[in-house]
Amino acid sequence: MTKYRLQAVLFVMVAFMLGCNEYMIVGVLPDIKGEFGTPLATLGYLVTVFAGVYALLTPVLTTIASRFRRYDILLVYMAIFLVGNTWTALAGGFWSLLLSRILTASVSGAIISLVLILAAQLAPREKRAGLVSWVFAGFSIASIIGIPIGTMISTTFSWHDSFWMVTGIATLVLIGLALLVPREDTATKGSLLAQFSLLKDARILLGVGLVVSVCAGQYTFYTYIRPLLSTMMGFSISTLNWILLGMGVAFIIGNKFGGYLADMGGIKQLPHIYFMMTCLLLMMAPLFHFPWLDVLAIALICVAIACYGASTQLMFLDIAERDYPQSLELASSLNSIFANIGISLGSFTAAETVGFLGLTHVGNVGAVYGVLAVLAALFLRRRYQSAQY
Repeated sequence: MTKYRLQAVLFVMVAFMLGCNEYMIVGVLPDIKGEFGTPLATLGYLVTVFAGVYALLTPVLTTIASRFRRYDILLVYMAIFLVGNTWTALAGGFWSLLLSRILTASVSGAIISLVLILAAQLAPREKRAGLVSWVFAGFSIASIIGIPIGTMISTTFSWHDSFWMVTGIATLVLIGLALLVPREDTATKGSLLAQFSLLKDARILLGVGLVVSVCAGQYTFYTYIRPLLSTMMGFSISTLNWILLGMGVAFIIGNKFGGYLADMGGIKQLPHIYFMMTCLLLMMAPLFHFPWLDVLAIALICVAIACYGASTQLMFLDIAERDYPQSLELASSLNSIFANIGISLGSFTAAETVGFLGLTHVGNVGAVYGVLAVLAALFLRRRYQSAQY
């Protein structure tokens, strides 16, 4: 196996590791409740605080990273992540667990941002989109494989052991990064203020608006995916688990198809994708009486949702490389930062929708975000193409 292939596998492992750490907590909350006696409503703050810290500190730590050699700062952030996750595995109470989650969240976004920069720089030009899409797929693989394994370990042994598994993966990843990441640095240094000049660019603002709209549209229905499948469509628990596994596969397909789209024009293809997603969201409620057709529609929505990743990531990096070289680290983190903002917005919208309108309307409200995504993609296509990239 060539060095590049080893690097590619390692970068996917980084995304898988981060995905396990972020998502696995949801599957083990009942076991944490059983040990600590903390109400589930309070334990939900572990998820909320993680997403908030991730969104707030990622731009700060990625801009700080530009002041140092990428090899060095990536290893420092990985070491902090390893300490934080190990602290989670050792936590003996709610507050200790919460602080450990804050520590891991603080560096998770910066780690994946640096890895995406390295992936785009190390891959041959014709393979950039494919590798970036595989890195994003690492998160989907974590939701399909990592979360069920972590939950199984938690129910069989202890939730602590689930995070010890992540510590083992993180140790291997840290060693791999130390051995395989190039030590040469091509970063352009700039002041912190200069790095945020990237956010004045209309293409960047439209791009992050697209990311927020797509992720908000997803979590407007995905927050309540279990009751949608069981209560509204009537699937049994055993069938429901297989359907959720299939949706995870749909996200991986979407990530890989997104890589193909990025090679075939990327941004200019996205308005069609999100128009289709909006139509499918509007069909969700009428198809409740045809459960398997509704499952197919939701699977196609999942494919569409995942399509933006490679195209927007490469666009952000291309704009930064050409016009804002001092902002490359910040540009690499925009997808992850604004995806978390979109997730928070979508989850809040979902709760309000269910509270005021009922579960049947989540697809219709999600379609509102779909329309915003289509508009953002249309304006972005016009702006991006007129810049002749």
